[in-house]
Amino acid sequence: MKVIVIGAYGHIGTYLIPRLVKEGYEVIAISRGLSQPYHQHHAWKQVQHISMDRKKDPLFAKKIADMHPDIVIDLINFHLNDTKQIVAALKSIPFTQYIFCSSIWAHGRAKHLPADPNDEKFPLDDYGIQKYQSELYLKQEFQNNGFPATIIMPGQISGPGWLIINPYGNTNTDVIEKVAHGKTIYLPNWGMETLHHVHADDVAQMFIKAIQHKDQVLGQSFHAVSDHSITMYGYASLLYEFFHQKEDIQFLPWNQWCSYVNRQDEIDHTYYHIARSGYYSIENAKKLMDYSPQYSIEDTIRICMESYIKKGFISLP
Repeated sequence: MKVIVIGAYGHIGTYLIPRLVKEGYEVIAISRGLSQPYHQHHAWKQVQHISMDRKKDPLFAKKIADMHPDIVIDLINFHLNDTKQIVAALKSIPFTQYIFCSSIWAHGRAKHLPADPNDEKFPLDDYGIQKYQSELYLKQEFQNNGFPATIIMPGQISGPGWLIINPYGNTNTDVIEKVAHGKTIYLPNWGMETLHHVHADDVAQMFIKAIQHKDQVLGQSFHAVSDHSITMYGYASLLYEFFHQKEDIQFLPWNQWCSYVNRQDEIDHTYYHIARSGYYSIENAKKLMDYSPQYSIEDTIRICMESYIKKGFISLP
């Protein structure tokens, strides 16, 4: 079977492409340029690489359909119009499955925890709104026209080789370096907001499982996360332990914390993470596609910290 992966060289694709090759699929990797995966793997030598830019090419969707894929995995679709275009194009050919990468950010603020991936969602920004609108559109197309769509919603995708979301809910490495040096850090509020990291390889696992269990997962949404979330306080405490430092965590009310950070981009990044604090259920993924995350949040964070040290993202005492 032929699988096209759109956005093949990012966090998910780095792990997904080798998995697809191992499973025996013919893989076409689509990217905008000459990107490289975060980690090299011999499987990439068996992949056909095609450079295409969805934003610049009005015939992008048609060209995807003209390759006559059996499966399309769409990792970098951020707009409802792009979803409509790819659906229209794929309807013109015989194929078996379209897998759309959404995000837990489509939820916005959760009313109930753990959040169900198929609950009504209340996104907070345009990114989440567009993802949710695409989700609703794909489900409607499945229900009304039998369009074979599956929606996968990763959490905070993490892994060695790139910056992950820190205990402040942003990607500034300063807070991690402070912990590594045993210094005081200041968390917003009481540090009880949550993050839900997931190792990129577990996200890749879910895409594979969705293909293998196609008939059970069409027309549904699934959270690609580990089996529990972590509070910002718990995350910070874990880092002090990892770096063999005495825990020194203080707390500031939101407005004081914003003044303390004094960088609007970081404040905004933090806000949109903690405003979406949640715990995202994987029960339907366990039941319908036998999803079983291999990495806990704690495992993933430790792996990423080892990568930070190795790559020099932070300095040690």
